[in-house]
Amino acid sequence: MPARAKVFLDTSVIFAAVFSPEGGSRLLFRLGEIGLLDIWVGQSVLHEADEVVRRKVPHTLPDLAFLLSIVRVSLGSTPSSREFEQARELINYLPDARVLAEALCAAPDWFVTLDRKHFLENRFLAELPFRIGTPGDVLEALKQDLK
Repeated sequence: MPARAKVFLDTSVIFAAVFSPEGGSRLLFRLGEIGLLDIWVGQSVLHEADEVVRRKVPHTLPDLAFLLSIVRVSLGSTPSSREFEQARELINYLPDARVLAEALCAAPDWFVTLDRKHFLENRFLAELPFRIGTPGDVLEALKQDLK
């Protein structure tokens, strides 16, 4: 893993970080805060995270804002039509294809998600130019690099 890995977060990771201050998702934000990770999201991820938090745990909206600001999360550019088409070929579910296109555009070292159905167990994503994994996978790779 590079000295300062660039990680692109899926909505599921952001929601988990807001909902659980002790889990691996929140630890990624802490590592971003101290400069060990560059945390990136896409516009649709940011919008969906806000929507999900407002709907499910609205009292944690200040936590969402705090996490995003303290880490100085970087917002990726709008994906090209080519990136979107590539994502659509790999994922049939339009909202997740949009997220994947944003990740392709951001060109991270890691795409971090908790979504097993559309990302983690999707064998078609194995050839992407970045690794896909859970917060635990990223943390384990960081730990291995420190050995």
